[in-house]
Amino acid sequence: MPANTNSNYKRPFPLFSAHAETIFPALFRKIKNLPAARTERITTSDDDFLDLDWRTQDSNQLVIIQHGLEGSSDRPYVLGMARIFYQHGYDVLCWSFRGCSGEMNLRPVFYHSGATSDLHEVVSHAIKKGYSDIRLVGFSLGGNLTLKYLGETQRPAEIKSAVAISAPLDLAAGADNLHTTRAKIYERRFLKTLRNKIRQKALYMPEAIDTSWLRKVKSVRDFDEYYTAPLHGYRDANDYYSQCSSKSFLKGIQVPTLILNAQNDPFLTKESLDHQLTEDLPEVHMETTRHGGHVGFMLKDTSGYYWSERRALEFCKCF
Repeated sequence: MPANTNSNYKRPFPLFSAHAETIFPALFRKIKNLPAARTERITTSDDDFLDLDWRTQDSNQLVIIQHGLEGSSDRPYVLGMARIFYQHGYDVLCWSFRGCSGEMNLRPVFYHSGATSDLHEVVSHAIKKGYSDIRLVGFSLGGNLTLKYLGETQRPAEIKSAVAISAPLDLAAGADNLHTTRAKIYERRFLKTLRNKIRQKALYMPEAIDTSWLRKVKSVRDFDEYYTAPLHGYRDANDYYSQCSSKSFLKGIQVPTLILNAQNDPFLTKESLDHQLTEDLPEVHMETTRHGGHVGFMLKDTSGYYWSERRALEFCKCF
């Protein structure tokens, strides 16, 4: 569909910059009026595990939510989206990628931007439980993952719509952008936890994980070069980015899908804001906003909802 700049979002005072819009919600947002989750652990086809957090109310409609890089199922942005869908009648499934639920996974692999087989296992598990109306919502890395999943092949008919928020459609450009002055504060935070996970996994499987490469990791691109790519069967970082960037899969998407990215997102580059990407795609809607930051879109009203949450629900209700 022809893309547009959505002018409905107005950032509230005092969020006067992209960094404030990004950091304030991540550090200070608290989600109230959401039931506690029931956690289910499922075994994957390769004998690993995924932890799924369920909030159910006997609905036949389900939203499945994917978090971002080094996130988890209990991050405020995930729970905020879970709350608005739950309070409007949906069952909610938030899940943590491998190694992100507080316990290291069992296989000599992690999660990554293209690991759609895990998302497919989660969706298939939900369908076996009887859900016939499923919506997908992905944030950042989880947004790229959602788009790639939908565009790879014909997906289950039970998936009716999807929303990707703050999604890096071009992984190479996104990784290089994180190493710039504008975004280096976020890269340092990611690298700290990623390095810790490599050290932790190496304690359990030293034959598969070589920690000596960590001294060469100075950027997210370096991490992908020395760890993400070789551990998951890619030739190098460029091969990984090329094969997993969701912009290459948009043309295959056959369900109504909204991409919602902010023009001032410190994580994203022009490649993820290019309106021409969806111009000839009947099912893919791209909306960019002037403000919003990365996984921000804060509102200042009594509901507690964020603008991106309202927009995601509104979009899904249309299909």
